[in-house]
Amino acid sequence: MSSNARIVASGGNRPKPPSLRKSPPSFAWLGVLPFLLFVVLFLFLPSLSLFVGGFQDAKGNFTLENIRGLFTPFILNAYWVTIKISLATALMGGIVGFFLAYALVAGGVPNWVRSSLMTFCGVASNFAGVPLAQAFIFTLGRVGLLTVFLREALHIDLYEQGFNLYSFWGLSVTYLYFQLPLMVLIITPPIEGLRREWREAAENLGATSSQYWWHVGVPVLMPSLLGSMILLFGNAFGAYATALSLTGGLINLVTILIGSQIKGDVLHNPNLGYALAFGMVVVMAVVMSIYYVLRRRSEYWLKK
Repeated sequence: MSSNARIVASGGNRPKPPSLRKSPPSFAWLGVLPFLLFVVLFLFLPSLSLFVGGFQDAKGNFTLENIRGLFTPFILNAYWVTIKISLATALMGGIVGFFLAYALVAGGVPNWVRSSLMTFCGVASNFAGVPLAQAFIFTLGRVGLLTVFLREALHIDLYEQGFNLYSFWGLSVTYLYFQLPLMVLIITPPIEGLRREWREAAENLGATSSQYWWHVGVPVLMPSLLGSMILLFGNAFGAYATALSLTGGLINLVTILIGSQIKGDVLHNPNLGYALAFGMVVVMAVVMSIYYVLRRRSEYWLKK
């Protein structure tokens, strides 16, 4: 009998494969539990309450009257003014902030200048609300420090020239105080991600500076630029305290209108306020959809 036959006959002495042990359950997901709880409590549940409250009357019955109220001329005007001021500050802050960030990254400025400016941007991007409105009133109001200085020293009267801090463009200038630094903070890392080798390769192939930016720089930065401007749009679209403190409700903004409906004494209709807030969510969803389409096109351009 051969050796193999003897092994089979005796039951075999081959080593058994190691048993497959079940891995112990992982509890790594507990690390994101606080974030998920935060999302549910401060994002999902409030959005759900807005959606439900927008379709209810004061007694809790289902109604479409609040949604119909969104299409009245006064409310449509509030949405349009809010969209215009958000779009204007997003574009101005985005363009100026991009060039400022590019000057910091590629302009050869000293390190202490760059670090100081980035620190200022971090502080200014979070300086809003009542303090910001009061600061601009004390500076550019009718008797503000800069207004009086220009009128007395240089004989330039800003308000006779057509400027008004309590108007659409005055509020836009105020918004730019935190919009522009925010853009610098967001767009600086993508600009730093532009490799020097790309520009050197383009120059070696005979490309001019404008050709480099059109065919390389702009396609690479386009998703970041679009995303940053969308963030600026949403930042201005939801601003409330700054506009209310500065203009006192003289400008018809949808955020001020929501506050008047929810906590006002005259225009007290909380359910209409919920519907107005739900309308803001719809507007932001449309804007995000446009951003998604533009980003897909820019990514396709980048892959060509």
